[in-house]
Amino acid sequence: QVQLVESGGGLVQPGGSLRLSCSASGFPFSSFAMGWFRQAPGKEREFVAAISYSGKSTDYPDSVKGRFIISRDNDKKMVHLLMNSLKPEDAAIYFCAASNFYSELLSFLEERDYDYWGQGTQVTVSS
Repeated sequence: QVQLVESGGGLVQPGGSLRLSCSASGFPFSSFAMGWFRQAPGKEREFVAAISYSGKSTDYPDSVKGRFIISRDNDKKMVHLLMNSLKPEDAAIYFCAASNFYSELLSFLEERDYDYWGQGTQVTVSS
């Protein structure tokens, strides 16, 4: 049974940092690309970060580039998202996702290519 369980969400002040984690099970984690997405109330889900199966390649949209860092530990089957310099517009439910995308060319990985999704963790950015 595939499971992706996010943790680490919560309330943080603007300018603060938060580290999200996603624990994976039920599929060959080290062969899957992993991603983070977010969805704010009334908005569509949007891409936040991706990391290749090996961890050698990462991809970010301009909105978070330079502030967010995605990483993975294939031995522990975990993926993390370190979020720095958080802004109120970063507030959303954050989802972990897995894709059977065995390539370093993350620019070709699209949201529809993700096979498994977690339930999400809430991130609130407010003073």
